[in-house]
Amino acid sequence: MPIEDVYRQLYNPTLYLRAYGNIYSHNGAMTPGTTPETVDRMSLRKIEQIIDDIRHERFRWTPVRRTSLPRQDGKKRLLGIPTWTDKLVLEVVRSLLEAYYEPQFSDRSHGFRPGRGCHTALIEIYRTWKGTKWFIQGDITSCFDNIDHSLLSALLARQIQDNRFLRLMSALLQAGYGEQWVSSESLSGVPQGSGLSPLLANIYLDQMDTWVEQTLMPEHTRGAGRAVNRTYRQIRHQMEKARQNRDIEAAREYEKHLRTLPFYDVNDPLYRRLKYVRYADDFLIGFAGPKAEAEQIKVEIRDFLHDHLKLEFSEQKTLVTHARTQGARFLGYDIKVQHEDTLRDRNNTRSVNGVIGLYVPEDRLQELCARYMKDGKPAQLPALVIEPDFDIVSQYGAQWRHYAQWFLLAHNVRELTKLHWIMQSSLLRTLAWKHKSTVRKMAAKYKTKLKTEDGIFTCIEVKIERENKPPLVARFGGIPLRHKKEAIIRDQLPFYPPRRTELIKRLLADTCEICGAAGDVEVHHVRKLADLAKRRDGRERPEWAKRMAARNRKTMVVCPSCHDDIHAGRMLKTNRVCLEAKLTTGEPDDTETVTSGSVRD
Repeated sequence: MPIEDVYRQLYNPTLYLRAYGNIYSHNGAMTPGTTPETVDRMSLRKIEQIIDDIRHERFRWTPVRRTSLPRQDGKKRLLGIPTWTDKLVLEVVRSLLEAYYEPQFSDRSHGFRPGRGCHTALIEIYRTWKGTKWFIQGDITSCFDNIDHSLLSALLARQIQDNRFLRLMSALLQAGYGEQWVSSESLSGVPQGSGLSPLLANIYLDQMDTWVEQTLMPEHTRGAGRAVNRTYRQIRHQMEKARQNRDIEAAREYEKHLRTLPFYDVNDPLYRRLKYVRYADDFLIGFAGPKAEAEQIKVEIRDFLHDHLKLEFSEQKTLVTHARTQGARFLGYDIKVQHEDTLRDRNNTRSVNGVIGLYVPEDRLQELCARYMKDGKPAQLPALVIEPDFDIVSQYGAQWRHYAQWFLLAHNVRELTKLHWIMQSSLLRTLAWKHKSTVRKMAAKYKTKLKTEDGIFTCIEVKIERENKPPLVARFGGIPLRHKKEAIIRDQLPFYPPRRTELIKRLLADTCEICGAAGDVEVHHVRKLADLAKRRDGRERPEWAKRMAARNRKTMVVCPSCHDDIHAGRMLKTNRVCLEAKLTTGEPDDTETVTSGSVRD
């Protein structure tokens, strides 16, 4: 059902406060776009100005700052960095569009959706793709960069009957970009780099999901089930007849022969099944049928993308592979159909045959191991030698948790034991190199036993004791490498009530946290907590930095006057008032002069 008056929802300041609470902590919040504006100096006044501009249709999108990031295949990934104001409005627009479109998306789409992800896509394949014979693994060439603007605008216009909102979206697509101080127009693609671009891509590619579900799958689905293998039925009949005649030797020979035959006719001409799953611009199709028909399906998908969505296949990455002998590479896993006649369950059935298996790719494992090796042996990482022991162990531990938790769905997850040993050896070598000691001494110093629900594990652990507080712990290891069939994901509602984060409450209080002045406040942001650390030159930190570090915050709500003093490196207002009072009364000045200069000075 089409919706109206979407543009009027952009007048709601609560949506902007919620959007601010969602994105202010992102790493890119302090990264400027084509203007110097960042999340710093965020205020209610700025929200009011944005709403006023939108209400009177004066709001204009600023061209994004284009940059490129290296990819694993050696190519570059284009990334657009919007200004802070655009990021805020984009987050509001994303929340509105997601609330409407999310319930309509296909269940076979898992990319960039609440409560879904790579693991949910892999679990769907593992659970429902039994009996697959061919994999069609597809990749769309530069999908985000080649989305047709006119077609995307037409898709939005089908569901949204609000011309002002459609004009706003059209202006966003054509806002352009700046690169190397040169401005260019956007002829195609979505502004990749914001939270809205994946949603727009899902709206665009939902046409493909609908076509596959309503056209392609019915065309290539036949039969209620596979027919029983006639040869299997005959051999089984002979085995039962031999048992009735008490010919035990013959019955055993027939039984051995049965274990080499499939129960169903795997080449049943009256049986077809097609499965489909998509994650962003990558998709995988599982097909039970002849290879010629699988090749035909690949051509049909290519033609649909070209004719209806104006997108092209990546010929190098779009392959038709045999599910049992070759498998497919999807979302970092090797996916194959298992086959083992000798493996049986408690009911003496070959329950493994035809079941999907998820595996850690051998080349990927070798690539990960190589990051921590030199000349074929585990080696130290020189870049981490200058860091404290706590940070070194913390970084190794975070990387190991990422690898282990990512591959916990794999049937051969125990292969990561090799990676664990190499990373642990590299960690101990790094610590030994830093302290000019030996690996054995570092292991004796930091190795400990960790008791968990899954057993006792030997870990490398560094603790920082704190007075009247639990210690800070950095740990490497302690994750059991056991195959899991489930992925735990916290589902989020597509549209949830506004939540008041602590920062939003402090902003709405309208009180400066330095001088206590009421009304017209802003938020001072720092990029990371490390910026609040002690100065390397030995000078004392500014008062505002001490307060933020004591509260473990990267934000402080201040009035414009105090904010200007912070950025200018001037003495804070509270210190000036205290100094003036002592000079007036004639008291000796025993206060330390505390300026508000940048902690990076």
